[in-house]
Amino acid sequence: MIRFLIQRFFSAIVVLLIVSAVSFFIIQLPPGDFADVYENQLINQGGQDAEEARRQADIFRDRYGLNDPIPVQYVSWISGIVFRGEFGFSFAYKKDVGELIAERLPRTIGIALAAHAISSFIGIFLGIYVANRQYSAADNAAAAFAFIATSIPRFSLALIIIYILAFGLGQESVSSLFSPEYRLAPWSVDKVIDLIKHIWPVIFIAGFGGVARNLRVMRGNLLDVLNEQYVTTARSKGLQEKSVLNRHAVPNALHPILAYQGTVLPYMLQGELEAAIVLGIPTLAPMFYAALLNQDIYISGSFLVIYGALLVLGNIIADLSLAILDPRIRYS
Repeated sequence: MIRFLIQRFFSAIVVLLIVSAVSFFIIQLPPGDFADVYENQLINQGGQDAEEARRQADIFRDRYGLNDPIPVQYVSWISGIVFRGEFGFSFAYKKDVGELIAERLPRTIGIALAAHAISSFIGIFLGIYVANRQYSAADNAAAAFAFIATSIPRFSLALIIIYILAFGLGQESVSSLFSPEYRLAPWSVDKVIDLIKHIWPVIFIAGFGGVARNLRVMRGNLLDVLNEQYVTTARSKGLQEKSVLNRHAVPNALHPILAYQGTVLPYMLQGELEAAIVLGIPTLAPMFYAALLNQDIYISGSFLVIYGALLVLGNIIADLSLAILDPRIRYS
């Protein structure tokens, strides 16, 4: 097991280096850079003439190395991450990218994990329930729900929820984690309740499709397992159906679910990204979207590296979970 972890650790480093290089080069493909955005801001907002704004933009490029070849920029950026733990400087926020990530990453991961936990629990439970009642009314209703849940775009669902909250329920501060009176207040039970009231739409939107996915995967796996010979043997021995289901069928049906969990957290982060952008929740998602628009390359690149790291970490955790669940699996 230790050898397996060491191998996965070094392979993860190689994968993340490849992801960071590809991401950084793709981010640089659109014409122009942040200096062009800075030049337009000087002209439109600062009232400077075009020649002076262009001179300031050239100074900006020289100061931050934007005139350097892309490979040189990449090596400078990735070496700062590896050797100094520095993710670069944000041109738009005028702050270290590491500080911005440290401020927003915990709430982003928290929302994604909450959506993942809720969608997994509900989806697996519903999958077990309907698999044991194949072709019943509940099974047909679950199939219809799964089809609808996987078909609705999450940004459309976010717009519908905004409309209901703002115009139907009259809720204020939709695009915030707290109501105005709780933003600077110390933590209390009322503040936690206010946080839940504002955060549940993002969790719901991020996990809505996950419920359908887990339901369909668990139902299909469990139906396959229930037709296996060892399940038939267990039934022929006189075991109750509940015991056959819980002790023999469900644990084996969970294997593909656990293997699939390696890609679930990035999927939830993608859902959180869409929901947070539409709702305006201050997580990494709106900052990443603004960075892409403004060509703030170090924020964009750092976000993609973190996204890739979570995907790799999720796959490692899934492999370890499979080894714990199934004693037949051994890594040497």
